[in-house]
Amino acid sequence: MDYIPILVLVVSFIGLLSIGTPVAWSISISSVLTMLVSIPALPAFTTVSQRMGTGLDSFALLAIPFFILSGQLMNKGGIAHRLIAFAKTLVGSLPGGLALINVIGAMLMGAIAGSAMASASAMGSILGPEMEKEGYSKEFGAAVNITSATTGLIIPPSNVLIVYSLASGGVSIAALFLAGYIPGILTGLFLMIVASFWAKKKKYKLGERSSLKEVFKTFIDAVPSLFLLIIVIGGIVTGVFTATEASAIAVLYTLVLGFIYKEINTKSLPEILLDSSITTAVVMLLIGASMSMSWVMSYENIPQDISSSLLAISDNRIVILLIINLILLFVGIFMDMTPAVLIFTPIFLPVVVGLGMDPVHFGIIMVLNLCIGLCTPPVGSVLFVGVGVAQTTIQKVMKPLLPLFLAMVIALFLVTYIPELTLWLPSLFNL
Repeated sequence: MDYIPILVLVVSFIGLLSIGTPVAWSISISSVLTMLVSIPALPAFTTVSQRMGTGLDSFALLAIPFFILSGQLMNKGGIAHRLIAFAKTLVGSLPGGLALINVIGAMLMGAIAGSAMASASAMGSILGPEMEKEGYSKEFGAAVNITSATTGLIIPPSNVLIVYSLASGGVSIAALFLAGYIPGILTGLFLMIVASFWAKKKKYKLGERSSLKEVFKTFIDAVPSLFLLIIVIGGIVTGVFTATEASAIAVLYTLVLGFIYKEINTKSLPEILLDSSITTAVVMLLIGASMSMSWVMSYENIPQDISSSLLAISDNRIVILLIINLILLFVGIFMDMTPAVLIFTPIFLPVVVGLGMDPVHFGIIMVLNLCIGLCTPPVGSVLFVGVGVAQTTIQKVMKPLLPLFLAMVIALFLVTYIPELTLWLPSLFNL
């Protein structure tokens, strides 16, 4: 095994990140430096730039800007308020009721918008002040909001699952979407259990029990928002339209809904479109850079070398999956989710497939694992959004965040070692 390309790639990438170089640039520069080990400068530069362009030449990737836009429309269109009101009637009277509302609201919002940051921003700004008013600590509210926001990346529609489909060579997006439901809901339930125990321990105030009439009324208000899930997922699973077409339908539906709710008007549209364009540009640059690095690693036989090293340690499936999970947990601390999926899928997928694991199952494991990284410093984007919205500090949030981390890790290992949690729904639809 030639260790020089691996050494150049790892050292240059970590070195660039440590001096504050943006992630996309760190990936691109380290890719070029790795290529310079094998070929002259001009071909190295042209190859990396060409691979960045061809990496974005995918019909499936068109779904990402549409889902980002639909998420922005939902965030501004009054949908979060209606989902929170519905969640409040369901669990508001339980111990830690407002924290449980945050988790359920984030699961519903994330499932509809497909964005952890949109969910953290919406839930934090709406529920944060209300939780403080009821005596909850600001840090506890932020911790619940940060961790629960990530469940929307598992529960479909999810941009990250589309990225994994691309990186894995075409795993069914419909199968991935269906596979995400049970792990996402399981993670949410674990977070609710921890939040409830914490609230009981701190003796936070209980809310009033809602009548059946109130539950029914808030449900009816939330139905138009929830109906989007049926349209998008139902259409993809039944083959009526592709994930890309579903994303365009989601934009049209949320735009009409925003106008009906009178939360969106023609004056607010330019700002929504601009925000969506900025987010899309950042995501696409990351994808292009990550695809070039994936190609460079493949050219240098790095995935094959790492696979051989892992299998040399053990051929026990339990041990290998434990090692992969620990590596991904570590990677998630320092790298954003999209590049991590694109870079590490080609490395680890051949290993787990060789051990008899379904690629759909591994995709959910990888995304669920990297969700934990979004809540950890120094690169945790959702952590920074949650802390910023709550107007507190990372240091203060860490104490209530730790038991919620543990809940997510337990959910991760259950999903890892019980494949039925992931594969039951796709198999039900013959996917």
